[in-house]
Amino acid sequence: MSGDSRCERVFTVHAELGLHARPAGVFVMIAKRFAAQIEVSRAEGGGDDWVDGRSILSLLSLAASRGTRLRVRAEGSDAADAVMALGALLEGREAGPESAAGGGSAG
Repeated sequence: MSGDSRCERVFTVHAELGLHARPAGVFVMIAKRFAAQIEVSRAEGGGDDWVDGRSILSLLSLAASRGTRLRVRAEGSDAADAVMALGALLEGREAGPESAAGGGSAG
């Protein structure tokens, strides 16, 4: 994909319960707002097993508990914006529905 930009950064999961179903669902909703292709892997242990950032089941397969470092990469015209928005969610700087990223109270 010539002309597309790439961006990759490592973020720490700050949600008390980790990247469980609710924040993973918010992650997918945010990822789908961008045209960029988004992939995620664990930063520890080599991080060579990338999963689709638009698939909730793939994200859950990372078993990312609080404190887990995740590598988020994107490729496309809005790659940097996508990575920063998703990183903000993982690090608790973006309030999703009912503060889903921060392990908010059950609704």
